[in-house]
Amino acid sequence: MSGLASLRHGWEEVEQVETTLLQAMSAQESLTQWFRLQQAFEYQLQQTAGLFTPERRQALATLQKRLHRLAEWQKLHGEPVSLNPGLAEPAG
Repeated sequence: MSGLASLRHGWEEVEQVETTLLQAMSAQESLTQWFRLQQAFEYQLQQTAGLFTPERRQALATLQKRLHRLAEWQKLHGEPVSLNPGLAEPAG
């Protein structure tokens, strides 16, 4: 069992690094990554569309609401939103 515990510990480290990298991505980098994934899996998505259409529509509706709230926040505050303030670039 120590091998399994070691594997889990290693996986937790991978997840921590992945989380850090994802938080450091800009919105444009995130969208680019999303489009690449969409392109890579488009065929499978089309083949399973009938099975997952309700969930996909709900996810898109949720995303649209979140983007609308973000746009409203930016309009009110006149500045871009930082998803991780600790990674903000120094003014300069």
